[in-house]
Amino acid sequence: QVHLVESGGGLVQAGGSLRLSCAASGRTFDNYAMGWFRQVPGKEREFVAAISSSGAITYYADSVKGRFTISRDNAKNFVYLQMDSLKPEDTAVYYCAAEPRIGRPRPSISAYDYWGQGTQVTVSS
Repeated sequence: QVHLVESGGGLVQAGGSLRLSCAASGRTFDNYAMGWFRQVPGKEREFVAAISSSGAITYYADSVKGRFTISRDNAKNFVYLQMDSLKPEDTAVYYCAAEPRIGRPRPSISAYDYWGQGTQVTVSS
């Protein structure tokens, strides 16, 4: 069982930066691949980024590649999403998710068993 709590969302101007954090409970955090997803009202939740259990492998959606960076600190049970060069179309509720998996992370929503409550990111033009 993993409990996830996101933080760090807010309002930022286009071109600005935000860093989202996700705190995970449990003693086996380093057995989980972690992902970030986002959702806009009326649209399906979409994949943003994922990181393997060790942190060695990362995977990004094309829409955020080169602007966002996912990382994790297994000693502190945290995963982060550094978001730079933000655009208005990045506005969404961002969710952290965990999948009990060793190896390459997966971009599929259905692969993840545990989800946080979400944090709102709003990018103004």
